[in-house]
Amino acid sequence: MSTDLKFEAVVIPVADADRAKEFYNGLGWRLDADFAFDNGFRVVQFTPPGSLASVQFGTNITSATPGSAQGLYLVVTDVEAARSELLAHGAKVTEVFHPTAPGAQFEAGDTSGRVDGTADDRSSYSSFATFSDPDGNTWLLQEVTTRLPGRVTDSTYKSVEDLEEALKRAAAAHGEHEARTGEADANWPAWYAAYMVAERTGTELPQ
Repeated sequence: MSTDLKFEAVVIPVADADRAKEFYNGLGWRLDADFAFDNGFRVVQFTPPGSLASVQFGTNITSATPGSAQGLYLVVTDVEAARSELLAHGAKVTEVFHPTAPGAQFEAGDTSGRVDGTADDRSSYSSFATFSDPDGNTWLLQEVTTRLPGRVTDSTYKSVEDLEEALKRAAAAHGEHEARTGEADANWPAWYAAYMVAERTGTELPQ
């Protein structure tokens, strides 16, 4: 299939649209829409910072049980920083953890398969934290710094913070590169650019 199918919104079930709106607004997410109609239908849409996808809720928008949306991913480049920011906005976020059993990040009622702290060597895709909205819809923070090959073709950055963290990682890697070569790299901008695009798209990193 050559036609783009852009996943842009997911509906979550809530019991009280106004309460949910207050919660997501408090997180600092962008309010895109709040449309109510005479037949009782209402749709509210928020977009998390830096995200291309949005979340929708309201009244008469889904028959799913309020709070039944579980394991909604929010991918971040620094899970500890993201957790701190969410806490500052009033969300009740778990401690950062990494699973020791497959799927343990989804077992909200059983934490026996989790270990506190980030994954060994800060392995990409392996460190998590979770929080819920007032209805119990559960969000999963996942730290991703290096993508698996072929997962991303767009190497652009969606926020200043995202770009800043990528530059920091490139700077650290470039420092190791100069240590290996034993000399200063006058062409460091090109090395940074190659590293950041490769990291973003999951291709081989420059050495």
